[in-house]
Amino acid sequence: MKKIKVELTFPGKLKEEAIICSLCKKFEITLKIWEASFSTDTGWAIIILEGSEEELKKSLEYLGEKGVEITDSQILP
Repeated sequence: MKKIKVELTFPGKLKEEAIICSLCKKFEITLKIWEASFSTDTGWAIIILEGSEEELKKSLEYLGEKGVEITDSQILP
């Protein structure tokens, strides 16, 4: 199992979508919200994802496809 810390920026157009919830349902990962803030215009979150390398890769691709900007990511010990 791998663990990564990911910083995300959400455009306002996604405010009605349950993207973070969908990650846990669509992929075999564990997700922890480290820190987050959302408004009507934009939002950001720092999350910790844990899972197999393949599931993590699919999760990040899904976020990109949805229009979520991944501003930083790092592998955790």
